[in-house]
Amino acid sequence: MKKLLISKLIEKAKEARLKAYSPYSKFSVGAAIMTDNGTIFTGCNIENQSLGLSICAERVAIFKAISEGYRKFKALAIVVDTKNPCSPCGACRQVMAEFSVEMDVIMANLQNEIEIRKVKDLIPDVFQGLTKSH
Repeated sequence: MKKLLISKLIEKAKEARLKAYSPYSKFSVGAAIMTDNGTIFTGCNIENQSLGLSICAERVAIFKAISEGYRKFKALAIVVDTKNPCSPCGACRQVMAEFSVEMDVIMANLQNEIEIRKVKDLIPDVFQGLTKSH
């Protein structure tokens, strides 16, 4: 993936992170997903007192894109304020795998440390349910 696209997605994820609603964990996350035609959707984590009703930034971005009719994705960037880049949770990995095991996942922190992996490397034994392959 080109450095310019990586930088653009990280910047969009940083901007989204500023909108996070994380009063309980104080762990704000931003995400930005790029569709196959270059359209970018962003998301932030949104917490709730009933923790099971909270949602991760990655899924917010993905669901926004899907709700607008997109199903094919090139890359997703995640930005957190931690010492090292942070990988997505299992639920987010499974949602990503539903649409593209080949998608690049760009994990970054505010110190501009970056790690890039494919979804299939983050969830090598993906649950496929009723489908045979992706």
